[in-house]
Amino acid sequence: MAASSTTQQDRFSLLFEEWMQQQKQDLQELLLGLTQEPKNESRLRELISKALDHFKTYTNTRCIYAKENAFAFFSPKWCTSFEASYLWISGCRPTMAIRLVYALVGSELESQLEEFLRGVRRGNIAELSAAQLVAVNSLHGRTVMEEDKLSRKMTSLQEDMADNPKKEGGGGGSGGGEREDMVGKKVESLAGLLEAADKLRVGTMRELVEEILTPLQAVELLVATKQIHLRMHEWGRNWDLSQGSSTG
Repeated sequence: MAASSTTQQDRFSLLFEEWMQQQKQDLQELLLGLTQEPKNESRLRELISKALDHFKTYTNTRCIYAKENAFAFFSPKWCTSFEASYLWISGCRPTMAIRLVYALVGSELESQLEEFLRGVRRGNIAELSAAQLVAVNSLHGRTVMEEDKLSRKMTSLQEDMADNPKKEGGGGGSGGGEREDMVGKKVESLAGLLEAADKLRVGTMRELVEEILTPLQAVELLVATKQIHLRMHEWGRNWDLSQGSSTG
């Protein structure tokens, strides 16, 4: 059992490590497209599609793994303590990408305000049209509602433990088979919740970068999201090392 568990954890950790490496590779390609071919929309769309496919492949694989042991994905040993403190159903909130759009619009508009007032246009994310802003706001509202639904389901699963202490704790003479069946149902419920959350994460990002933003704006957003995740992982790793702990 211990050897099997170790092998399982190794596979889960390797999946995350490969995903981090993939993000680094995608980031480099996106940055090259942004700096060398900012007006080549065909090339930018290719990079966007590639990055989304990698994200989808990662989430699909971990959803398969979660059916083996969903508990591991809700307390991941491969994440730093800093990253773990921000987790929502084993990942970032889908609305984070939308909030990042708002933040990028504000910061880039401020940095190029003088050019903007002179009528100079770059076509980047600082120049969202009124129609785009309406679409982003609509997506934000819908995504918040879906997040809330999933959060309530997570709360319900957690409250089941307190509502049925004897059953959940194996008291009252419950047999080993019954307890294993109960744990198996928990794994199934959590795996389903993770799958729904990942579907929302991927769907939200896909709508932003393929339906609302221009190719140039979409690449800017993807660059920002990957930079944030990679930096958080690095900051968290450094912090854990300074505290005498390390990420598995």
